[in-house]
Amino acid sequence: MEKNYKMIAKTFFGFEDVLADELRNLGAMRISKGVRSVQFEGDKGFMYKANLCLRTALKILKPIHSFYVRSEKDYYQKLYEFNWQDYLSANQTFAITATLQTELFSHSQYVALKAKDAIADAFRNATGNRPNVDVLHPDVAFHIHIQRNEVIVSLDSSGESLHQRGYRLATNIAPINEVLAAGILLMSGWQGQCNFLDPMCGSGTFLIEAAMIACNIPANVHRKEFAFERWNDFDANLFNVIFSSCIKKIREFNYQITGYDKAPSAVAKAKENLKKAELSDYIQVSQKDFFTTEKDNKQEPLHIVFNPPYNERLQVDTEQLYSAIGSTLKHKYPNTEAWFITSNLEGLKHVGLRPTRKIKLFNGKLESRLVQYKMYEGTKKIHKLENNEDKDN
Repeated sequence: MEKNYKMIAKTFFGFEDVLADELRNLGAMRISKGVRSVQFEGDKGFMYKANLCLRTALKILKPIHSFYVRSEKDYYQKLYEFNWQDYLSANQTFAITATLQTELFSHSQYVALKAKDAIADAFRNATGNRPNVDVLHPDVAFHIHIQRNEVIVSLDSSGESLHQRGYRLATNIAPINEVLAAGILLMSGWQGQCNFLDPMCGSGTFLIEAAMIACNIPANVHRKEFAFERWNDFDANLFNVIFSSCIKKIREFNYQITGYDKAPSAVAKAKENLKKAELSDYIQVSQKDFFTTEKDNKQEPLHIVFNPPYNERLQVDTEQLYSAIGSTLKHKYPNTEAWFITSNLEGLKHVGLRPTRKIKLFNGKLESRLVQYKMYEGTKKIHKLENNEDKDN
């Protein structure tokens, strides 16, 4: 039986709770939240499942070595002394990435370069040969994290960031990151409980992630490869068992997922991506201007999530855009829960509605807000009265 070991799932700022919930639901042990990360324990099979299924993880790291340093020389020497041959052979390629939260070093690239030197020197002195570096497609990827004076060396089990799902063939201007989209959807409470609309869908990322959540489709089912598949201890039979088990948990979805975009090019790109994701049966995309639409059935609940254009990526009239968003939601979309993310904090002042929730996130390097608006049929006051009458009865 495989032993459990510590792993670290990296994520975006603000998604630590969501990722911890995902890990708990998957069956992880000893979960503890950090900043942009969640630590947990599991065995090799769980590592495979985490890479395959987690929607809000960017990387799954397996720590293999840790030590404390006082200087650059100390850092090199302790890396040199580590037994790298347990994880890497001289005829394999490797790559190193690094992140820093320390005053000992100022540049992550320098830290990675010194680690590369230590590994190369250790191999050359022990075997007469050294492994080569391949930053694009290495056989083994290492990650080094330095916090204050503690160095943690990990194997990167994911390889390319897990936001690269494998379904997105075409993009529009500044498409939303897939992990960011999935995290927003989960944070909004989306589980496939009603109809869904992205009124400014672009290349369709929210639509696809919403369908995958609703149908319980593994997040990375379309991905071609994970880094752990190139490890010496990769168990192909175990991975196939895990993959098949996850596929069997896919469920039917009995509502409609709809996307609008007024740009014909965006609609075409979204349809290409839907086809690649094999989700065309669940999602309808139409060329429509959201501000000229209204809800088809005003009685049925509707979940809206979208990413409106903003000045950093598209030139728009901020006041007019956000005012139109608020007006359209208020007058044409009753009985709707609407969420959107924006980095244009000034624009939010022009929506004309009071958000029920406002959550700080980052879209790339841009500080943003995820806001929620609950649209009732009639006024909010009437809605509260009706709810109170129901409770009394």
